[in-house]
Amino acid sequence: MDALLILGGLLLILAGLVWLVMRAFGTSLLWGCASVLPPLTLLYVVRHWRLARPALGLSALGFIPLVVGLTLMANQDSQRLAAIFSLKWLEPEKQVPAELAIKLSGVLNGQPFQPQQGELIDGLLSLREGTDFFARREVSIRLPEPVAGAVRVDVLPEDSGALPEVEVSWLLPEQDLPEARRLSRGYTLHLDLQPVPPNKLAGDFHLVLPPQFATTLSGKVELFTDGLRYRDGKVDRTIDSTDTLAHVVEDYLRRRFATRDVQLQPLPAVALPAVNVEVTVDARIDGQAQQLPILLKKNQSRGWAVSGDRFPQLPEVASPAVAPSSEAPAAAAPERVSKPLDRRLRFSLESLLRSPSRYQNLTMRVLTERGNSPEGRFQGIDPDGRIVLRQRMSGQGEVSYTLRPEEITRIELLEP
Repeated sequence: MDALLILGGLLLILAGLVWLVMRAFGTSLLWGCASVLPPLTLLYVVRHWRLARPALGLSALGFIPLVVGLTLMANQDSQRLAAIFSLKWLEPEKQVPAELAIKLSGVLNGQPFQPQQGELIDGLLSLREGTDFFARREVSIRLPEPVAGAVRVDVLPEDSGALPEVEVSWLLPEQDLPEARRLSRGYTLHLDLQPVPPNKLAGDFHLVLPPQFATTLSGKVELFTDGLRYRDGKVDRTIDSTDTLAHVVEDYLRRRFATRDVQLQPLPAVALPAVNVEVTVDARIDGQAQQLPILLKKNQSRGWAVSGDRFPQLPEVASPAVAPSSEAPAAAAPERVSKPLDRRLRFSLESLLRSPSRYQNLTMRVLTERGNSPEGRFQGIDPDGRIVLRQRMSGQGEVSYTLRPEEITRIELLEP
């Protein structure tokens, strides 16, 4: 209502001014040209008051709804009124530089696809368009095994065996949940990605799905390989991610115990974004197992830090000189391989609600109060707080389940 009153008042004022100029042109061509300039317009009003009075009356009438509308807006939404009078909306929008250099051409479900986000973590490659909880359009490729270093994949439609699983999804304006299609064979895929320090992969991407999916993508992509983000060569601690918290905790433990021999175990699930996070950390420090309670706090400008951290930086380590030796070199110690974390051990409904992104696209089985037992891949939590599962049916069809947490009696994670 307030916006309509303001708009109506401005239109009346504008109509009065146009009428005034028309009256000035009716007086003479010279007065008409002069009335376009505000100072000379006042002179025309003074010299020809009888002709200018009706137009000025119409403009004055427009101030009534304008003032009423501004008063209503000030009472209901003062910040909106302040933003209007600040005139910041006249300034050109600043273009934020993209984090990733993604240059893809082609279509997804027949629509242009311009992803802004990309990552390859734990063997799952995803390209997303849009920043909402559900992407407007998304391509996900689950590789048969997690990879480290360079990635080279070539798949043809006639290939069989253990192939990457491709999923495309899109969200139409009139839909609450996205639609998705999943393929395990019958497509063309080419990936040639090379590591780019500190935590990216970059290279060629080519994907062609069968004609009924109307999806063809080709070009260059750049992908993050973890949740860390860098600024000026250093980790950006303002980013809300588990990897950022792990980096902060590991740096803190090294300085606290004055040693670089710190092996941090995966952090427990935490709910992000947050301002304070309290976790119990398991780590091996100088070969000894330690369990420490740690409180992390986020500062708006400096980002995440451990509460009470006053420990100095460790001194730089100089590279030792290599002395010549006639003895044969010792056999290299076997590389220590860390066992991947099995997320089924600590899985529960509470942990799923606290950190849904940790279990994205994993297969789950749910038992409801009515005795139903749906099973499918976890797609997230919708705006109403319901858990969304998606199950592939026979052929190329799929079905989605939306379940309220209070109707779930048991939930089971089926893969690590």
